[in-house]
Amino acid sequence: MYQILEAKELTTNIYLMEVEAPRVAKNCQPGQFVIVRMDKDGERIPLTICDYNREKGTVTIVFQIVGAESLRISRLQTGDALHDFVGPLGCPSELVHEDKAELAKKKILFVAGGVGTAPVYPQVKWLHENGFAADVIVGAKNKDLLILEDEMKAVAGNLYITTDDGSYGRKGMVTQTIQELVDAGNQYDLCVAIGPMIMMKFVCKLTKELNIPTIVSLNPIMVDGTGMCGACRVTVGDQVKFACVDGPEFDGHLVNFDEAMKRQQIYKTAEGRAMLKEQEGDTHHGGCGHCGGDE
Repeated sequence: MYQILEAKELTTNIYLMEVEAPRVAKNCQPGQFVIVRMDKDGERIPLTICDYNREKGTVTIVFQIVGAESLRISRLQTGDALHDFVGPLGCPSELVHEDKAELAKKKILFVAGGVGTAPVYPQVKWLHENGFAADVIVGAKNKDLLILEDEMKAVAGNLYITTDDGSYGRKGMVTQTIQELVDAGNQYDLCVAIGPMIMMKFVCKLTKELNIPTIVSLNPIMVDGTGMCGACRVTVGDQVKFACVDGPEFDGHLVNFDEAMKRQQIYKTAEGRAMLKEQEGDTHHGGCGHCGGDE
């Protein structure tokens, strides 16, 4: 069992939990995720790591209520425990493996949308702890849905807040702020965008026009987290990849977002999953391709 040391609601339907998980905390890196299960009969939910403290042996997760199981988990309080907390899973951010001298030469822009702010934060924090400053754009529908602003201020070089309705910070979409920063003379060597699929699609459309290499995290489409269910199958360039085992980070300019978003809708029904399995054959699942993850 994994004790919850802190549990709180950050904003409507978005929750933060600090969980005692020393082995995960000792080994995790920014960009990775964990699989959480509330009890022995609970659904397995992949959640991106928001923060970790190796000394305390804790890992912080931030999640949004999207179904019955996440609703059940949101009701847990400080002192309660999770049955499973498995990780770290997935590939770490490429930044943590990059040569520090080369990294120092780069100007990096992070773009976070909604709950995507949570997986952006540990990457920006890691850069800050290693002496690098990055610009960060955080977007939300309105002020009430903004999360982790103070935490991000503490580690970002420059922080730009945008809200769709203009209730806080700049009014408009994150893409508008990207364009404004570039028009103001900022030259970025890399963009990292994490948020809703539609947001990442349009960020990549713009950064491709601006000739800014862009990394995206496809954690929003993960379901099983092991490559067996086929939910996070995505085409990257001319290759079939799975967000949970090959990612979750990919070259955003190569991701077929339209295909991935269409698959998300089809995958929601049993009939849709059966159709995808028939259409995609051995490439429907990750791993061996014959695991029967839908059965």
